[in-house]
Amino acid sequence: MAELVPVEYVERRILDLRGVKVIIGPDLAELYGVTTRRLNEQVRRNRERFPDDFVFELRQDEKDEVVAKCDHLANLRFSPYLPLAFTEHGALMAANVLRSDRAIEMSVFVVRAFVRLRNLLSTQVEMPCKLQELEDKVGQHDEALRTIIVTIKHLMAPDSKTPKIGFEADKEES
Repeated sequence: MAELVPVEYVERRILDLRGVKVIIGPDLAELYGVTTRRLNEQVRRNRERFPDDFVFELRQDEKDEVVAKCDHLANLRFSPYLPLAFTEHGALMAANVLRSDRAIEMSVFVVRAFVRLRNLLSTQVEMPCKLQELEDKVGQHDEALRTIIVTIKHLMAPDSKTPKIGFEADKEES
């Protein structure tokens, strides 16, 4: 079954909340082949393995935002509980405490998705610098081209101060 879940599918489940990339509990439970209730049970039973930087509970406004943005999480709207959000490390720890073959298998895909998103983010951070470099180079080229065009136009323009070379034949004599 794990071969049927590409990293891109997992990437679509990863959200940015509180400035960190997370995957919401019901999505992680689905990927790991367990119920959300079972996942939450294991987190509560192993609370010492899940510090706040591994897993946190969404606030009501965050839950509302997630439900509004993610159609597949529409059922959360009716849940009286606030869902858990797992960071990359929390998702990996969840696979360890669940101890199912599916969870261990899928944790590899989850970690790869987090790593891939982190790599994409790092290239986005570099992008403004690269754009500025390109803009500076193009700006210099524009100036050089403008100078060349002005020079060519100057050379092509008839100049009355320059004496003509050669002679002109009278048109009436021919």
